[in-house]
Amino acid sequence: MAPPVSPLAPEAFPHLPPLAGVRLASFASGLRYKGRADLLLAELAPGTTMAGVYTKSLSCSAPVDWCRKAGAKGKARALVVNSGNANAFTGKAGMEAVAATVASAAQLIGSKETEVFVSSTGTIGVPLPHEKITAALPKVALALKADAWLDAAKAIMTTDTYPKLASRQARIGDGVVTINGIAKGSGMIAPDMATMLAYVFTDAALPAKVLQQLLTKGADKSFNAITVDSDTSTSDTLQLFATGQAKHPKIASASDPKLKEFRAVLDALLLELAHLVVKDGEGATKFVEIRIAGAASAKAAKRIGMAVANSPLIKTAIAGEDANWGRVVMAVGKAGEKADRDRLMIRIGGFDVACNGGAVPDYDETPVARHMKGRNILIEVDVGVGKGKATVWTCDLTHGYIDINGAYRT
Repeated sequence: MAPPVSPLAPEAFPHLPPLAGVRLASFASGLRYKGRADLLLAELAPGTTMAGVYTKSLSCSAPVDWCRKAGAKGKARALVVNSGNANAFTGKAGMEAVAATVASAAQLIGSKETEVFVSSTGTIGVPLPHEKITAALPKVALALKADAWLDAAKAIMTTDTYPKLASRQARIGDGVVTINGIAKGSGMIAPDMATMLAYVFTDAALPAKVLQQLLTKGADKSFNAITVDSDTSTSDTLQLFATGQAKHPKIASASDPKLKEFRAVLDALLLELAHLVVKDGEGATKFVEIRIAGAASAKAAKRIGMAVANSPLIKTAIAGEDANWGRVVMAVGKAGEKADRDRLMIRIGGFDVACNGGAVPDYDETPVARHMKGRNILIEVDVGVGKGKATVWTCDLTHGYIDINGAYRT
């Protein structure tokens, strides 16, 4: 039985407009789930450029290996994604499954095999029955259409309780471009670039090198700044495709001033998708933002923030609506980065709870406890050693996480 929809889910899903140069279709191929779509095919216009950021896991999946290799050429014509099976830790059979899928898709759309990208998400260590994919692809191809974003987002879900979509428009010089994105992820989320997959498409005409620089920087501020359970997936994939169908001034460098608005809008879309992943964290009931300041560097601030965000003690306290700020002190101290114990300051929900190495004088927990009962929790920490800042996002840890993962294969 599917888990109930996350209480942090959006009230409505946005309608993503058709994007020139992209057609999509989904299909129920029966890889694992019965009666639900588990296969996505996206066809991209000739000349589409691409960039990717992938898991740093040393036990990465066969599709990740393929995408890294094919992505070096920076060109794309198709994307194939399956859910229900991660095709990870599957040895030679895993690469054979990728090769068969790539060959089938390339023949269907008339492209080079290196222009076909694949992703798989689901159970690790189970051979992928790729014949179900290759048999389904001709049928999926017949259903391709421009207005199928919601179905596409649903097709890549595993333990997700809702689809994740976002859309924006931006100007590049005097031209207007569209950016659409879909993502999936609920557990095994601590991207290091959870079963986290995200695909972003734009009709802008941008070289692959420019896309890569934009995506890498954008990922660091979004998908690489979230965590649900501290576990990095074998399959983490974030890809950006540019179909080149929009009209705008030619761009040759990521530092071109004409890209300022596009960069900001892309970053905002990536962050929105990343937040949707956290809000669908397995068993989550609260969305948590953690702001770190006063660190030795931005990198140090991020490490401290992740130490707070990944602490089971803090996450369970939040789930229990317990304003136990001593656990924040603990997490800062274990992070391995410089922090001045006697200058440490902590604020929860906008209320000072600790300063100068101790509880604030006449500390009243009442307003903080009230804040802990809300859906959105804010924790701010100043570690008192420098000017480094960072913000990371997580969710609480409830018994629902155990229920979902304890029953995942049974």
